[in-house]
Parts: sequence; structure tokens; C-alpha cells
Amino acid sequence: MQQISQRESDAILGAMRQIALASGHAITCADTTSVLAAARYLLRRRDLSDIGTLPAVTPSDLVSTLRGNPELAREAVKYLAVMALVDGALDHHKLRRVLDYSRALDVEADYLTDLVEAASGHLAWATADMWRKNFDSVLSRSSEGLDPNTWIRPYADGNADLALMARYEALGKLPQNTFGKALWDFDKKNGYPFPGDPEALNAGFGTPHDSTHVISGYDTSARGELLVSTFTAGMHPINPMSGHILPVIFFFHFGEQLNDVGHAGTGGLDPDEFWHAWARGAEMIIDIFDPKWNVWDWVERDLEDLRREWNVTPAGRRP
Repeated sequence: MQQISQRESDAILGAMRQIALASGHAITCADTTSVLAAARYLLRRRDLSDIGTLPAVTPSDLVSTLRGNPELAREAVKYLAVMALVDGALDHHKLRRVLDYSRALDVEADYLTDLVEAASGHLAWATADMWRKNFDSVLSRSSEGLDPNTWIRPYADGNADLALMARYEALGKLPQNTFGKALWDFDKKNGYPFPGDPEALNAGFGTPHDSTHVISGYDTSARGELLVSTFTAGMHPINPMSGHILPVIFFFHFGEQLNDVGHAGTGGLDPDEFWHAWARGAEMIIDIFDPKWNVWDWVERDLEDLRREWNVTPAGRRP
């Protein structure tokens, strides 16, 4: 996150509060927690303790404050969009207000299209688009011409890779403090087959994803999966909203089954740690989903040393 002034942060946070108010109901605990967490972790406003002190920022007010800073305007609209979702449903009143701000700021984005389509009853189209954007992000390129459902399980139907399985299995022999042993422990604990196994996910997705779990410290509960994808969105610049944050909110917070890779759940959004995970990912100095990143370069390194080297701050405590 770039350096911003208190006037700019007040305007963004004030607009987030206006989204929470758009439904006409009382502001919820999740709304309040989200605004305060965004202030603390992303906007560096640790002084804010009462969101009632924030200005009632209109779309024109936000335009006036952020004029000349299109990057910050685009970031602000992301925060506003999340505010329409934190209570566990896509609130139409809140979404309309988000669109008021985005139009005023002249911000267009694919994730806004997904939200509009979902709110308009075209949920299947919206979730398919999110799944495709996630696939593009994992590949770090266009997935045009590829079937994601075939790509994600390449070792099935007689395509097992025994040598690859053995290489991952050998990580269990590394010292307990190493990143590689932690990755082995994570997969064994969760019952995940190693790449190469007919039941395993493609190493191009499974290994970076599981490695991000290990580095971030988030588990595989609905909460943890939502947080690790949010962490990924902060770390990996390709389709962060449409490919990572929105899909997991729909999957693990709304309970919409987007694909057959995992099981959907509800209520997975931790309104404090969500924003912390976003900030933690953004502070990383390495991108685990970058195609140039190779797990085998790091498996023998001490896990805590890597966290320090990559600027991974500690996760918050689970409530």
C-alpha cells in the first residue's frame, strides 16, 4: 500500500462506513470490525477506535479527495466492494452504493461485473467467471483453450508420476525445522496426496497453495482457506479480487460450491483477520505463485528464517 494522508484514509474509511449503512439497517459487528481492521492493517490508522467519528463521505467527496491518484481510487473500490459482502450475503442496497462510488471514481473492474451478474440472478455465470479468473491467476497467463477441470488433476487416468511422488515423500526426511518438512507435515496432516498421485492436484497449483498455507500459518478450515486466498491476493498481482478474494468469499462465506476442489462452507470470513491477511500478503517480498518461484530452491531452509527473509509477519490469533 502506498503512503496516503489521513484525509485520504478518512475518506476511504468513511465511504466504507456508508456502504455498511446503505442497507438501512444498523451497522453490524462485522461491519464495524471490518472498517477498523482495514484502518489498522491496510491504511495504517491505528488511532481509529470509533467508526462513528468518520465523515459521511459521498461519491463526489471521495472523488474530490482522491483526485489525481487513480491507483488509490482503484484500491478504495476494492475495499468498498468487500464491505457489501462481509455480513455473509450479497446485499443489493450495498452493492448499488458501491457502484455509485465506482462510477464516480471512473473505476471499472471485472470483479464488479461478477458482483452485478451475481446480484442479477446470473450466479452460475459469475462463479464460472471467478473460477476462470482464478485459473488465469494461478497460471499467471491466459487460460484460454485449457480446461481447468482437466488441468487441475493431471495425474489421473494412467498419468501417475511415481518419481514426483517420491520426491515429495522424501521431504519427510528433512529436519523438523525446515520449510520442506513443514510442507510434508501439512500435506500428511490434511490427508493431501502428493503431486504425481492420481488423486493429487496439479503441482502448479497445489504446491504454491500449500506452501502459502505453511508460510502464512493459516489452516484448512473455511476461515483458514479464505484467509490464505486473501493472503495470496495481497502477494500475487494477477486478478487479486476476481481470482482470489471474491471466489473464496462466495465459496467459504456464502456457501456457493464453485468447483469440486474443496467443500463450500458458510461464515468463513473473519472480519478482522481478513484485512490482516490482505496486508500480510502485500508485505511479502516474494510471490509464491510467480511461475519463477520453485519450491525445491527452499525446502532445506529453516522455516522461521524464510518467514523473516520474506517479511512474513505473524498471523493474528483465531477468535
